[in-house]
Order: sequence, then C-alpha cells, then structure tokens
Amino acid sequence: MSIAHGTILGGLSTVPNLETALRGYRDCLGLELVEQGALDDDLAASWGCSANAGSPYAVLRPRSGEPCWFRLVEQPAHPNFQPTRSYGWAAFECTVEDVWRWPEVVEDAGFQIVGPPKKLENIEPAFIPMQVLGTGREMVYLNQVLNDMPGTDLPRANSAVDRIFIVVLATPDRNASVAWYTDRLGLTRGADYTLPYSMINNAFGLPAETQTTITMVSYGKMPIVEVDDYPAEATTRARHQDMLPPGNALVTLAVRNLDVCDVEWIAPPSARKGVLYEGRRAATTIGAGGELVECVEVGR
Repeated sequence: MSIAHGTILGGLSTVPNLETALRGYRDCLGLELVEQGALDDDLAASWGCSANAGSPYAVLRPRSGEPCWFRLVEQPAHPNFQPTRSYGWAAFECTVEDVWRWPEVVEDAGFQIVGPPKKLENIEPAFIPMQVLGTGREMVYLNQVLNDMPGTDLPRANSAVDRIFIVVLATPDRNASVAWYTDRLGLTRGADYTLPYSMINNAFGLPAETQTTITMVSYGKMPIVEVDDYPAEATTRARHQDMLPPGNALVTLAVRNLDVCDVEWIAPPSARKGVLYEGRRAATTIGAGGELVECVEVGR
C-alpha cells in the first residue's frame, strides 16, 4: 500500500491501566488489537522517555485495514494533568460510520462524553462531531464525515471507527508551530478559521462567544494538523520525569525521507520492528509547541 507524505500513521495515548483502556478501544470502539507487549528500551529512549522502558503497551488498528495505528502505553496518571489546558497534542480526530450510536455505549466502556453529537444548524456541515475522554484523560473526537471541505478531502469511514484524520495541537505560538511543520517537514499551510471553540472555552471558563483562531496544516488536499491558539492561561504540560506526556502523548507521521527533514532527532533514525513500522526507519523530534512528533520513512 502506497502511503503519502504527511499521512497520520498513528496517535499514542497514555493510560493508567492498559486492560481497562482496551475494554474501551477494542471491545467498545471495535478497533482490532494487533500487537501487545512491553516497550522496548531503545524505542522508549528514541522518544526521550527512558522511564517508559518496559511499560505495557498495545497497538490497535481500524478493521478497515487503513494504515493508522492507535497505541496505548500504561503509565501512572499525573495529578496535575487536565485535558485541554496545556500545550502539546490536544486531541485525535477519528472518522466514524455512525456518530449517533456512540452516546449510549461509550460511557459504560470508560469514556466520558464531553461533547455529544451535534449537527450544526443553518449550514451544510462537513461532519458531525462528538468528543470523548478516555481513561488516560486523552481526548478523542468521533466525527462522522458528511462532505469534503473547500480544498480539503475528508476520509469517509469504512469501519465503525476508522483512521485518525486530523491531530489537534495546542501551542503558545500558532504561526511558529505552523512554520515548523511547513519549513521542517515539507507540509503546507492551509486556511485559517476563527470561531467560538467550545472545547477551549469550556476548559478555561471563557464566555461562549470567545473566538479562537486555528490553522490547518495539510499536504495537498489531505488535512493533517489543526494548530490552535490557546489562551494565556495555558501551561506547559505536567509530566512524570523521563516519561511520555499524559493524555494525547505522541503523533506518528509518514515522511518520504528522514534525511531531508530539517529537525533535530532525539536519537538517530533507526529501522524498527512492529506492526506500525514494518522495518522502516523512524525517529522522533520535538515540535515548536513542545509536542513529540515521530516520523516514519515511507519512501522517496
């Protein structure tokens, strides 16, 4: 299968109990468990997270077979972590077949609904969104795609829960973060949108009409990273020493050639085993907002 430059190959979330999280992702959302074990020392070190060596982990994949992997890594919850209030990866947006089926079942599987499905009124929406928090306080959007957006192709789901098609980044400097992805990874700046962003307004106790500007980073017509301005009250994410950030911890992107990425790798690129890597070279860097970005080489 040919994988385009910039494709989201996966999102990694940290959870306090792996088996409990699997009841949500595997048994409720219907993702297929394709790998499970203890994190390799070298892989944890490549993320700059040596204390995660040996941590229990699992890898799941949409039953559609799309090249996108959901990784869960067990580590202790951090008492100072609050979703949607700190810089870094804020959410993983997935495309689903029928968003209306989830409110009745996800809470019994350990998810907390923070935004029930809502069809936007008076406009022709591109998708119907829903937002949930997992057991690690990771934010997952379950979006039923209805239409493409101008200049953007949005993937339709071919399984109950399908691929991650947008990753959301909270950053102290939106323009600097957008420039990082365009200049260093060869992606493209897309449109800016200014809107009342209920998730951010609710998290910070702001008036409902408060406006936030976001910028899409894309490759061709494929959306990749939504870069969000965050209020001045946002902080650097609290985390355990030498461990992954809590919640939405790391994003894996496909790149044509690691050697032309203008970044500083935490560890030199290395061929890696496992269902996500399939022997390809991979390396991890830190973005302008402090986020962990793992890149996997998919060919020139």
